[in-house]
Amino acid sequence: MLTTMNISEKTQQYLTQEEEFGAHNYHPLPVVLDKGAGVYLWDVDGKRYYDFLSGYSAVNQGHCHPRIIKVLIDQAQKLTLTSRAFHNNLMGEYAQYITAYFGYDKVLPMNTGVEAVETALKLARRWGYEVKGIPSGAAKILVCENNFHGRTLNVISFSNDPSAQINYGPFMPGYEIVPFNNINALQDALKDPNVAGFLIEPIQGEAGVVVPDEGYLNKAAALCKAANVLFIADEIQTGLGRTGKLLACDHEEVRADIVILGKALSGGTLPVSAVLADNEIMMLIKPGQHGSTYGGNPLACAVAIEALKVLKEENMCENATVQGDYLRSQLIAIGSPYIQLVRGKGLFTAIIIGHPSLGQDAAMDLCLKMMENGLLAKPTHGDKIRFAPPLTITRSQIDECITIIKKSLDQL
Repeated sequence: MLTTMNISEKTQQYLTQEEEFGAHNYHPLPVVLDKGAGVYLWDVDGKRYYDFLSGYSAVNQGHCHPRIIKVLIDQAQKLTLTSRAFHNNLMGEYAQYITAYFGYDKVLPMNTGVEAVETALKLARRWGYEVKGIPSGAAKILVCENNFHGRTLNVISFSNDPSAQINYGPFMPGYEIVPFNNINALQDALKDPNVAGFLIEPIQGEAGVVVPDEGYLNKAAALCKAANVLFIADEIQTGLGRTGKLLACDHEEVRADIVILGKALSGGTLPVSAVLADNEIMMLIKPGQHGSTYGGNPLACAVAIEALKVLKEENMCENATVQGDYLRSQLIAIGSPYIQLVRGKGLFTAIIIGHPSLGQDAAMDLCLKMMENGLLAKPTHGDKIRFAPPLTITRSQIDECITIIKKSLDQL
């Protein structure tokens, strides 16, 4: 049974309003937020919380980072959108900056993460037909079991999560699911000459921060290269410092053929996503064959440049490594019988909650207890809780959060 919450009248008014007029496609914690700064959030009653979700890693640089917000405001007062029917004075600067930053020839700018995934899949299919020579209509993309790449009809076509697929069919063909972190299964699937690409999250986030065995990504990329298949890294949640490197693939020195970015590319201020690839892949798409009204808009370009600068200049990757290791060590040191497993990399951590004395809602119960005690996190897939604070968090702040987590565990 879920924990009974004490909710203020003011908060309840907001919850009731949203319940009545908003679609019921989310089940948020019963907290209504109206302010954020750094690692903190405040609700409408003025209570302060540690943010341990970071907008699903969209707020890696911290809430309302002053440098990013200044650029956002300055550019918003000059020019926000021209569409791609015309050039703007920031698109070229942004393209040059981000391609040099990650070491690719070209960038294709989009808005949401799933739009970037769709773009990468279109690129891979195009490459499969025009470069690899796959017969028309026969291209396959390999994906991983328990993947999460978004919620468009195409992307849910290769999900194995029932809640993503029930009553949404028919689904898009051309995908084959292989087990994650199983190099032999991937090797077998790559024997099919019609495979154009392999799409993978370097660490599976929605599945509960599932980290593959060391060396898996490197071997997978090598197998793809040998089979003449594109290795496509969805770094929307794992990239931009979250795991302690600019990209999670960097841990194994893997250079993907196509990289997908989003979320923290804007520091959590507006939807900005990007697809990076070299000329032999990117230049296959010609004018009129793919695009987006808002993709590459000047506001997004200005903000993304600053968001990327902040990551490097404020050493956020390095901090993610140090504080992430410390966070996991302290979670283990709690020694709670309710924590079955702690795993992660950088500031991308998950705990698995369970015990014979606990019910099936234990992870949600714990999140509600942590909310009462001043820390916000959310379960995924029932018994898993992601801990992903902004990359600006300090050791002393983690110590405070560990105290909150321990207290909440004791209250279960």
